[in-house]
Amino acid sequence: MHEPLQALRPALQFEPELLLQAQGVKVAFFDVDGVLTDGGLYFSEHGETLKRFSTLDGHGLKLLTRAGITPVVITGRDSLPLRRRLQALGITHVHYGTEDKRPAAEQTLQALGLDWSQAAAIGDDWPDLPVLRRCALAVAPAQAHAEVLACARYVTRRPGGEGAAREFCDLLLVAGGHYARLLQDWAA
Repeated sequence: MHEPLQALRPALQFEPELLLQAQGVKVAFFDVDGVLTDGGLYFSEHGETLKRFSTLDGHGLKLLTRAGITPVVITGRDSLPLRRRLQALGITHVHYGTEDKRPAAEQTLQALGLDWSQAAAIGDDWPDLPVLRRCALAVAPAQAHAEVLACARYVTRRPGGEGAAREFCDLLLVAGGHYARLLQDWAA
């Protein structure tokens, strides 16, 4: 006879003030290069752009959706590998080839019937600052530019492309009260 499984106790902890700031977030904005990737650009011998994505980050994006938090990608680049990855993750709110990110974010907020107080963002360089400065919660990956690090309320332990986005997702899930339930669903 098998013993019943005990409930898992989440190992993740964030400071209470940070969790308060992240409560009520309904939309999360993500940059790509330097956040969902390591920021490097790889080119094949045929000139194709290659990108490496973390499966940890991908699962975090799926968990956000499952918890009712809308992930939105706003990126200055556009490529077939990126489109395929985001499609595979079920990300439907995407702005490709967007250098001026604030209007894209405002358009998405309006379409979702939300405002900046319900938004969080993660970015690593100057083009992300207009969005980061307006959100309820600004997050930067560990290797972000100094100006972005100075703007961020939270800096991830992991760098972009290596779990930084997942750490951001986990923070939002804990703050929204979803993390423990989702963990139990997966561990059952």
